Amino acid sequence: MTALPETDDPRALAERMGRELEEATALEILAWAAETFGKRFCVTSSMEDAVVAHLASRAMPGVDVVFLDTGYHFPETIGTRDAVDAVMDVRVITLTPRQSVAEQDAAYGPELHDRDPDLCCALRKVKPLEEGLTRYTAYATGLRRDESPTRANTPVVGWDERRGKVKVSPIARWTQDDVDAYVAEHGVLTNPLLDDGYASVGCAPCTRRVLAGEDARAGRWAGRAKTECGLHG
Repeated sequence: MTALPETDDPRALAERMGRELEEATALEILAWAAETFGKRFCVTSSMEDAVVAHLASRAMPGVDVVFLDTGYHFPETIGTRDAVDAVMDVRVITLTPRQSVAEQDAAYGPELHDRDPDLCCALRKVKPLEEGLTRYTAYATGLRRDESPTRANTPVVGWDERRGKVKVSPIARWTQDDVDAYVAEHGVLTNPLLDDGYASVGCAPCTRRVLAGEDARAGRWAGRAKTECGLHG
């Protein structure tokens, strides 16, 4: 395995490889990440599906898959996480916020997700992931350009300025049809909610089914200007 030389600038590396790997397959992108970063590379997963985790397990068997348990997940999401851990060649690592839901309610009042969803996401998603990624130099996401306008320019390899990490999005160029075809070909685990009208699965209080003609992210924080939890910008 070829480790990243300590003298290399990871930001410059990310920007260069984003250009060089733009036309590469998802598996080739992940193979590069595994070869370059080794154990300092992980996959982050919301357990909407296990496509990127499955791809990464082919490039790097036993890869760490980091999951944020916010305390607000649907039971189906927790079940998907447990199934991924049981049947795939990965090591699922579950991160939790510093406060339980009850402790957060006591400190900030109940249903913070309704009153100040940005703060709720910061406490239950952004901060735990920031702390959980400290051991890694690079991480993979399942972001796709076709999901929403805010993700249209997602590079296949980029630089996460806030966290100081290389951010790999191996399926950025995929469409939903590509995802569906991969799931069918490899029998990849998916969240059962995807078959029940949900196109994007997040925390239960802030997620609804999508309507005909809506984009995949429309069911998240419906009725609000908020479109992202803060994990990706």
